[in-house]
Formats: sequence, C-alpha cells, structure tokens
Amino acid sequence: KKSCEAACGGLLSKLNGTISTPGWPKEYPPNKNCVWQVVAPNQYRISMQFEAFELEGNEVCKYDYVEVRSGLSSDSKLHGKYCGTEVPEVITSQYNNMRIEFKSDNTVSKKGFKAHFFSDKDECSKDNGGCQHECVNTVGSYVCQCRHGFVLHENKHDCKEAECEHKIHSPSGTLSSPNWPDKYPSRKECTWDITAMPGHRVKITFNEFEIEQHQECAYDHLEAFDGDSDTAAILSRLCGSKTPEPLVSTGNKMYLRFISDASVQRKGFQATHTTECGGRLKAEVHQKNLYSHAQFGDNNYPGHTDCEWLLTTEQGYGIELTFIIFEVEEEADCGYDYIELYNGYDANSHRLGRFCGSGPREGIYSPGDTMLIRFHSDDTISKKGFHIRYTSTKFQESLHVRK
Repeated sequence: KKSCEAACGGLLSKLNGTISTPGWPKEYPPNKNCVWQVVAPNQYRISMQFEAFELEGNEVCKYDYVEVRSGLSSDSKLHGKYCGTEVPEVITSQYNNMRIEFKSDNTVSKKGFKAHFFSDKDECSKDNGGCQHECVNTVGSYVCQCRHGFVLHENKHDCKEAECEHKIHSPSGTLSSPNWPDKYPSRKECTWDITAMPGHRVKITFNEFEIEQHQECAYDHLEAFDGDSDTAAILSRLCGSKTPEPLVSTGNKMYLRFISDASVQRKGFQATHTTECGGRLKAEVHQKNLYSHAQFGDNNYPGHTDCEWLLTTEQGYGIELTFIIFEVEEEADCGYDYIELYNGYDANSHRLGRFCGSGPREGIYSPGDTMLIRFHSDDTISKKGFHIRYTSTKFQESLHVRK
C-alpha cells in the first residue's frame, strides 16, 4: 500500500513566509529530516517567530528537535536547539540568511511547529544601536541586552548589576555564593528555587564552605527549605567553616536562601545540585506525574538504577496508574530492566506485576491505600523510560495484570 507524505524543507528567498513540520497540524511522521534555508537581501536580518510548538523532549533535545542557525551550513552559528512544549522566543539572524533544521527519531511523535519568518533592515549596524553591551535586531526595531550578571537599566540602553534570584530546572549543575571564589559582599540576599522532575528529589552537595561563624548562625547564613519557598519546612540553617553534610529534599523542590549582614565577609560556598530518584508521593483525586529518571524526555535512563517510590492515599481509596509512555529494555521474563508494582509498603506485599518492553496494555489499579513502585536497570541497553500518571480512586474493579 503506497501512502503520500508531505514534503518539507527547501530554499526560501521571499521577504516573509511560513514554515511548518510535515503533516501540520497533525502529528509529524517519525524519521524525518527537513532543512529550510532562508535568504534575504544584504543589510537585512531575518526573524523567526513560532506560532505553535510541540516536540518530543524537554531540555537536552536528543530525540526530536529543531535547530536554528545564522548562515546556511550545518556548522553555522547556532541560535538554539529546541524541543518540548515551550514556544521559543523570537529568533533574529546575525546575517542575511538563516538555516532551520527539523529532525524526528523513530518513536513518539507530537504535533510539531508552525513558524513565520520576516526580513527587516538591521538597526544595530549603526553605533551598536546606542546599547552599552549588546544590540539585538528585531522586526521593525531593536533591543539592547546585557552580559551575564547584569540587567537592563530602565532607560533600555544601559546595564546595571543584576539581583540575586535563581530559578533552576536543570537536573544537575553548580551554585555558589555571590562573587565566588572571592569574598561575598555585605548586605546581600540570594535565593535559589530548584525544581526536579516529579518523582525525584533535589540533592545539594557542598564542595567548599566558609560563612561567618555564629552559634545560631544569626549573622551570615545559608538556609535550606523543603519546598518552593521560605514557608516550607526548614531542612537546615548553615554557617561556619565545616563542610555540611549533603541536603536532600523529600519532594521535587528545594529553596535555598543566603543572607549576609553589614560586617565580616568570608569566601562563601560552592555546591553541586543533583537529583535522587524515589521517595514518598501522595496520590490525590487530580492526576499527578511520575517519571523514570530526571532527564526523561532528553536522555535514556541511566544504568545501575534502583529506585523505589511509595505512593499513599486516603484510607478507603485505591491507587490507579496510567502509563503514558513506557519504553524499557525487553526480555521474556523481564530479567534485565523492569518495574515492579506491589499492593503495599514493601516487596513482601502482594505483587501486582513486573513489566518491561512496552509495558502493561491498560491501567493498573491497587485496591489498598499504599503502592510500591520499584524500577531496576542493569548496566547495558537503556531505553527512553516511562511516564506514569497516578491518581486516587474508589474504582474497585480489578484490572488484569501480569503476575
């Protein structure tokens, strides 16, 4: 049976136009590679504005992605590699040409993207547009931008020192006190709002630590809260020169706050943030999400993994799981990589099933108010992992599961 598929890519020399993924607005097909090359007259810049955007992935964009470059070759200056559901900001080329490349892998297709491009004269070519740091050309105008550590002044052209508030969504990285590795300034307050993938806990490991000493840490100090603000339960209040033990949140959020007073400055701290899988999760009437690993959607799950999630709900309710995506190494007895589900607190409870490959064909219901989910991976062959939605329910009919 022959079937037709939308063509994609090509050379575009119009001043403006529209591009979209093959099959738009339906899901794009697997294994596609499309390249659009947009060319404008000299002294013009091209702006790309995405109207709608939905690709597989989150941040790393390993599976499906779109790349936008200034220039026409595959090694021209990269503006960004995009995936997920967040619509990218308007992208403006450095030169009078732009390359857009879309790539999809062999599984999990989404709706794709629709984008408009416009060509426009470059206002930054004269006196850097009057900008103190950087001038960025936009459609019909331009904007000034500032280098890292600075924010734009109210006059929209000059730059001033930035505030100290950080929002972190990456699964790992480093964080440090202001001015690190030099002494932190006086009268400074900094916050870090760290969010991990649902089903994963935030872990902070201190590499270096030196904050003004006080018995109750009343002067300069670092506080850690078990949630997304300083109203959450406090995990620790730290000062002195002894390197603290690692901090681990109970949920997928941690909030850090560093405060220095008017006198005595020290070197400060430098720490690494990572994630740990597992923990306690509360099932409620509204659906919640659980992911196999912190880089789900960006990378395959790691080897040598053993995770345990304990789901609990109100007495008299059961717990229902729906498998949105399930790709785990296949083996007849699921002896290599697998998830196991138990109707209770531990592995001595009644086992609801062990799953691998493409997973259970239907939802799974546990009549008790507690369910244990275990995920194991060996040291070879890893796949995309799983995305589970869980909810509490009074639905009592037993669903068929593989024992």
